[in-house]
Amino acid sequence: FEEVDVVFHLAAKNDLFACQEDPVETMDVNVAGTANVFEAARRAKVRKVVFASSSALEEGEARLTGFYAISKASCERVAEGYRAGFGLTSVILRYFNVYGPRQDYRRSHPPLMSSFLLRALRGEPPVFYEGDDDNKRDFIFVDDLIDFHLSCIEDDRVDNRMFRLGTGVPVSVREVWDATQKVAQTNLAPVMKPRPAHDTIVVTRADITEAQKLGWNPKTKLEDGLRAQLEFLKQETARG
Repeated sequence: FEEVDVVFHLAAKNDLFACQEDPVETMDVNVAGTANVFEAARRAKVRKVVFASSSALEEGEARLTGFYAISKASCERVAEGYRAGFGLTSVILRYFNVYGPRQDYRRSHPPLMSSFLLRALRGEPPVFYEGDDDNKRDFIFVDDLIDFHLSCIEDDRVDNRMFRLGTGVPVSVREVWDATQKVAQTNLAPVMKPRPAHDTIVVTRADITEAQKLGWNPKTKLEDGLRAQLEFLKQETARG
């Protein structure tokens, strides 16, 4: 980190199921790893650390008891500790559901957009659980997210603050699938199954007021974002 001006700390173990299966590794990677990043930044006199947190901290008590959310809450406290103890400036960005090209589709539990797009490409119907019409998330396209990150470099109004980054508009699982079918030009009926006991219905909506006050607004429409991600997955398929 010597001679580095701003650090973007985006790394994490972030598969919720994998985090739940191995709490110790989750804490080691996410919390101890974050402490390492902040300590390196402190020693190298980095001007600012921009840290990727998560909307999992705002999805209700059921989510807050999961080890991924616990790790992210702890990381936010690490950032505050380095500010209070050493004067290290940081910015906490709570991502809502990010999607777009380069999303890791190879995970054992792929994110929703990747899962739906891959199924559309393969001609496989998705699995829907009872209540998915009410199961809604705030999805944000990666380029819109990056725009705010870039503004953090020079804008000192963000210093030592937390911002929520989403669109402010929740979209249901069914609406995502309908948009996926339109983009991929498919017509596949979902397979309906009972909702697993551990899978709670959640509605997330980012309050982006503070980010908007700084002149930021998400620009990418859902179908346009899905279309860009579909092209990426087609390229990946062509590469084998």
